[in-house]
Amino acid sequence: MESAKCVAVILAAGEGTRMKSSLPKVLHKAAGKELVRWAAEAAMEACGTAPVIVYGSGGNLVPETIGEPYAYALQDKRMGSGHAVMCAKEAILASGAEYTFVLAGDMPLVRAESIKKVIDEAKNGNYDLLMLTGMQDNPTGYGRIIRKNDMVKAIVEEKDATPEQKKICEVNLSVYCFKTSALISALEKVRPNNAAGEYYITDCLYIIGSEGGKCGAVIAEDISECTGVNDRVQLSAVSKVLRSRINEKHMRNGVTMIDPESCYIDAEVEIGRDTIIYPGVILEGKTKIGEGCELLQGSRIVDSEIGNGTTVQNSVIESAVVGENTKVGPYAYFRKGTVIGNNCRVGDFVEVKNAQIKDGAKVSHLTYVGDGEIGEETNVGCGVVFGNYDGKKKARTVVGKKAFIGCNTNLIAPVTVGDGAYIVAGSTVTEDVPADALVIARARQVVKLGRGKGRYKD
Repeated sequence: MESAKCVAVILAAGEGTRMKSSLPKVLHKAAGKELVRWAAEAAMEACGTAPVIVYGSGGNLVPETIGEPYAYALQDKRMGSGHAVMCAKEAILASGAEYTFVLAGDMPLVRAESIKKVIDEAKNGNYDLLMLTGMQDNPTGYGRIIRKNDMVKAIVEEKDATPEQKKICEVNLSVYCFKTSALISALEKVRPNNAAGEYYITDCLYIIGSEGGKCGAVIAEDISECTGVNDRVQLSAVSKVLRSRINEKHMRNGVTMIDPESCYIDAEVEIGRDTIIYPGVILEGKTKIGEGCELLQGSRIVDSEIGNGTTVQNSVIESAVVGENTKVGPYAYFRKGTVIGNNCRVGDFVEVKNAQIKDGAKVSHLTYVGDGEIGEETNVGCGVVFGNYDGKKKARTVVGKKAFIGCNTNLIAPVTVGDGAYIVAGSTVTEDVPADALVIARARQVVKLGRGKGRYKD
């Protein structure tokens, strides 16, 4: 809103006992993002200001996890939704906002445009309170909306509803936009006059209305946006919806998915056009995939960057960078600190950790590259091991460009292999190798005729 600044209050202090978890409910993730972060980001986009997150359960875990740019208010005793908003009073007043939007922190499906629609209608209609409601074919369990002359006069809970009121299909979705002055005034008059002894935000409706305030409701176009998460089953359901939205966005931006339902892509993943994603691919965290890539079945990529035209097959890549037109896998494993150049080939059962493989190098199969560097166009044979750990400390191995490392070679760090060096298969290298040198570092073969007879018995 331009002339009517709005601040959102996100209610995130619930214990979430039905989650059966030591983690606060709102910190459980759906499609790679915490429930409360989904709600807070949507509210911030709609309002244009950082929301106030009211937390309680889990100590400081919520603000420590979610961090900036949000403001926080502590609800040290959970005494109802009205009490939670009371705890944010100072932050609300400090914002100077004319309107206050109240939203539960366990609603990850709510869209920014839906929030903005409620705020805009509240402003344009000069409402003191405008609610978001929904139409339910089976409203059992929901608070019913009681209207008079199109204005909302009351919310009647299921247990208190008359048979006639129970037929009402318009229900409360626990999403509210208040004129801030009306909210603050009403909160001062809310009393815990109920069996639970709690302060309910819904009591503000009666208080504002009884004082001549204007209370209304706008019906949500998609009631599923206000789905709350109370247990792991509901967490799974909203995660599926979010993944579907994410996948649709990427496909509309030029990404091909062979079977979208089998692809698990987190919210912050970026994917370039003309990339093809096969079934069973998992992209997590802040992963960035270039254009024209092929991600074949069974690959998992976490917080990593993949260059244009690269193919990844059945491999795991974590906190790594892979260049352009490189082929990875099947069954390669890149660990934190790995940097792979352009036009490389890193094949099956190769593990790379905290190492750099430069442009054009090939490490085709069954090799461990740890704490090292492989130069341009070097070829590393099958079964090579970078021996980076002596039992007490780790050291690095540096291999120059256009070198050849034969099969089953052990490079015992710290060691340097010069450009163009050739190490024959089966060598164990413990000393630096000059450029263009030929290295044979293995015991001479000894043959004892007849000595093997009878040593193996069925």
